[in-house]
Amino acid sequence: MHAFRRLSLFSALALTLAGGLLATPASAQLAEEVPFITSPDNVTLEMLRIAGVGSADHVIDLGSGDGRIVILAASRFGASGLGVEIDPQLVQQSNRHARDAGVAGRVRFLEQDLFKTELAGATVITMYLLPEFNLQLRPALLALKPGTRIVSHDWDMGDWKPDETTLLPVPDKKVGLEKSSKVHLWLVPARVDGLWCGNGASLQVAQHHQQFEARLARGATLRQLAGRIRGDQLRSAPQADATLELHAAGDALHVVSAGGALSGLRGEFRRASGASCPG
Repeated sequence: MHAFRRLSLFSALALTLAGGLLATPASAQLAEEVPFITSPDNVTLEMLRIAGVGSADHVIDLGSGDGRIVILAASRFGASGLGVEIDPQLVQQSNRHARDAGVAGRVRFLEQDLFKTELAGATVITMYLLPEFNLQLRPALLALKPGTRIVSHDWDMGDWKPDETTLLPVPDKKVGLEKSSKVHLWLVPARVDGLWCGNGASLQVAQHHQQFEARLARGATLRQLAGRIRGDQLRSAPQADATLELHAAGDALHVVSAGGALSGLRGEFRRASGASCPG
């Protein structure tokens, strides 16, 4: 099946502006006339592959066009899905294509503003929007359940750097000068910034998206750690003298493993209710 997606009104407008047209409110009318933007099969499949889409997933595509990516997620990978599109004719086409593909029971399409879409039910979100729209969506994306997978075709999220990026050849690409596409993946990181108490110790965490630095105080001993957050898993960078892996679950950080100078650390840390840990 030839897979392609049309951008929503918002992303079509963004591409129109990127092409050098004057940015005015009337540009929204021009956006309706922007032609379909072709996403080749290899790009569409890579967006689903990099996210590891499977039968347990619910995929939300923001700017779903005629529904191809959602329908492909259902027909090839067994996922359920929701497509959000502002063009009513494309929504009708999407529903018709879903029926033709035999997946109408697992997918649906809504005519609505993507910025007003409820995202909490998604395990995977796909999109093809320019950075300014990605940045508008970013607070809502970062508030999702840790481990939710966000996939963007070409455009990034500013200083929230991707966890993974692939580069694919697209010889016939009509947008931009490069004949290639980037597919970016982010895993929503658990929110762990702050003070945690437990194990006769305190753990002060400073977080910047999926990067963290931490100060672990046990008695008179202070230890500095740094590492990455991948969904609900925190792992310190490999060090010769100390390693720590934690699992975030609400207001608890469970010790998964501790090595080197931290050997023997067990149990969990709880989010502090005050400015210091008891004792």
